[in-house]
Amino acid sequence: MPDEAHGPGTHAHTQGRGHSHGRGHCHAHGPGHGSGHAHGATAAQAHRGRLVGVLVLTLVVMVAEVVGGVLSGSFALLADAGHMLTDSAGVALALFATALAARPASAARTFGWQRAEILAALANGLVVAVVGVLVLVGGVRRLVEPQPLDARLMLAFAVVGLVANAIGLAVLHRGQRESLNLRGAYLEVLGDLVGSAAVVAAALVVAVTGFVRADGVASVLVGLLVLPRAVVLLREVGAVLLESTPQGVDLEQVRRHMAGVPGVTGVHDLHAWTITSGVPVLSAHVEVSDETFRSGRAAQVLADLRGCLVGHFDVDHCTFQLEPPATTGTERHAHV
Repeated sequence: MPDEAHGPGTHAHTQGRGHSHGRGHCHAHGPGHGSGHAHGATAAQAHRGRLVGVLVLTLVVMVAEVVGGVLSGSFALLADAGHMLTDSAGVALALFATALAARPASAARTFGWQRAEILAALANGLVVAVVGVLVLVGGVRRLVEPQPLDARLMLAFAVVGLVANAIGLAVLHRGQRESLNLRGAYLEVLGDLVGSAAVVAAALVVAVTGFVRADGVASVLVGLLVLPRAVVLLREVGAVLLESTPQGVDLEQVRRHMAGVPGVTGVHDLHAWTITSGVPVLSAHVEVSDETFRSGRAAQVLADLRGCLVGHFDVDHCTFQLEPPATTGTERHAHV
């Protein structure tokens, strides 16, 4: 599609889907090329089947561990079941959010509902943090006041949980690198796997030595595994909601590339942020020499700006405003 420019203050929107592995493609569009931008599926939408599979598996294991915890008297099994309940809620919330994110953009919501995935991850992180605290408190109580339990039943149900979590982890391994929602689910299942291993070890200790406080130790370990995961997820969600620069995007390097385009005299109001996982956005005001506008070479500048980003930066949607240097001092908000 040809590039267009119409004098000072020209805006150009660039889009492309090749944003994985640093291959961002920006196709320049001049004014009048349509009323909106068509975005492809988000990263989480591409892995909905994995989320559904893990949700079913997690629910089945959660019920099994509740039964096992009640029959054996193990709080560690109940703690792991409680954590799996939050996993199930988190995955179900992620599925609901990806369905919302698939809704088309409109004049009222120009990026559609894609940010719903991030809000789902926020709710998920908060729930996991609360459950982590409750599990930790319960585990400490079991250390202080140990209760009798059936180590053989505890071991049997813990092994079931261990195997199921290993399967769930394998299912989510690929998608977790592409979506914040899937990463949250992956981290939860990873914590469940380690927690189940701790319960298995505790059951073996009780069976061999009769040291029932091992159940409390395993419960505390599960709680300690849950809380850091919640912190990591909430920190990443916060970065998106605060519109921080996406990881892997060096704005100074982007500025240098753009400033090297012939006819460009400066770059300011340079911003990069993330709408949702897999949808980074960049905008900038680009100062172009008066001679470039007079000679009609602004369209070529747009094409060159597009070319300088292709293959270098992980940016899906770019917006450039071309303006003469004289307008820079009149702007009230000049950012990085």
